[in-house]
Amino acid sequence: MDLFEKIHSRSAHIGVIGLGYVGLPLAVEKAKAGFTVLGFDIQPDKVDKVNRGENYIGDVVPEELNHLASEGKLSATADFSRIAECDVIAICVPTPLDHFKQPDLSYVRESARIVANNAHREMLVVLESTTYPGTTEEILKPLFEKKGFTIGKDLFLAFSPERVDPGNLRFKTKNTPKVVGGCTDMCTRHAKELYEAVLDAPVFTVSSPKEAEMTKILENTFRIVNCALANEMAMICEKLGINVWEVIAAAATKPFGFVPFYPGPGVGGHCIPLDPYYLTYKARVVNYHTRLIEMAGDINDEMPAYVVRRLQDLLNDREKPLKGSRILLLGVAYKGDIEDLRESPALRVWNKLEAKGAEVLYHDPYCPIVKRQGINVPSVALEPEFLSTCDAVVITTAHTKNVDYDLVRKHASLIFDTKNVMGGTRSPNVIKL
Repeated sequence: MDLFEKIHSRSAHIGVIGLGYVGLPLAVEKAKAGFTVLGFDIQPDKVDKVNRGENYIGDVVPEELNHLASEGKLSATADFSRIAECDVIAICVPTPLDHFKQPDLSYVRESARIVANNAHREMLVVLESTTYPGTTEEILKPLFEKKGFTIGKDLFLAFSPERVDPGNLRFKTKNTPKVVGGCTDMCTRHAKELYEAVLDAPVFTVSSPKEAEMTKILENTFRIVNCALANEMAMICEKLGINVWEVIAAAATKPFGFVPFYPGPGVGGHCIPLDPYYLTYKARVVNYHTRLIEMAGDINDEMPAYVVRRLQDLLNDREKPLKGSRILLLGVAYKGDIEDLRESPALRVWNKLEAKGAEVLYHDPYCPIVKRQGINVPSVALEPEFLSTCDAVVITTAHTKNVDYDLVRKHASLIFDTKNVMGGTRSPNVIKL
């Protein structure tokens, strides 16, 4: 039985490298589709939890993971030599930026090197990690060719960007459409067959990995640019005495030509603050300066400082200095109703407040502990007496559940709402971004 038939019959053994926010949900869906799945991760804690059927990712249903683990359909290991047991490998490792906002592909390179060292003929390798156009063909492909493989004949290589939106109640891994681009037509055919066997969503093919890689960059660049527009509009509206939230709501009544984006203390998560810089890096290689994208990044990066300046002015109006003030951050996750702290703008607001001498505490029902400089900082309880001791409450995450906003409104002397969580509240102690 050849690889295509193994995928079609779901008898192929699948390996997923990286068991984080992308890899674990993908591994679960592949196991639910009938494949035997082996997850790989360098963190023993994640490996042990998967093998015990214990969930640690919000978008995974704990009962499903436990059932798949107990049935032997999904297991995990830190022994990467077991890649040789797999017919299909999906690489879902981080692609961060370095201190100079240059792509750090060390995780991708190392994962690909290990896969190439343990690869065998009739294997499909799919890179899912977000990266700049050309990565699959320029970095991964040569590694396999050096091992004697002929791409498209005895080893199949493709790129299919992850499209995970943590906390999205409508679209999960299972029902989100997929884009696939292989190094050859046969590579694309094998990858398409894999995802069609796993997902309840269309699988779209493009002509090469570069188009698939660029697709993900475009998706997130669209978001970072529009987030920057919303943030700049908020700053302009504040100076003009205009309610930006009312303006956006009014503009959103237009049934065509407008997509609402909303301002906030910055952008967070693993994708939006990082991915566009992968394109700016690649563009410089071909001597092109991505002016719009870089300016959008600058505007979004400025928002935490803008929030702190606004808060400082609000306190000054009440004859209170920011230095020495007790500030409560309400929400530290990067988006509402999830526990994900990656690139959270709330943490940058926290840093800037402390740098100016403020006493900063936080409350977040989804993040009971935040590690800062090696110290575990616990979330404080929302109690009337405590709220009355705070000089200001800054709403930095739009949690819609498990937060008593009425309690905050009744007992906090000053609330700076950067996410419009208070909606139409017209209390004199509530100030919106």
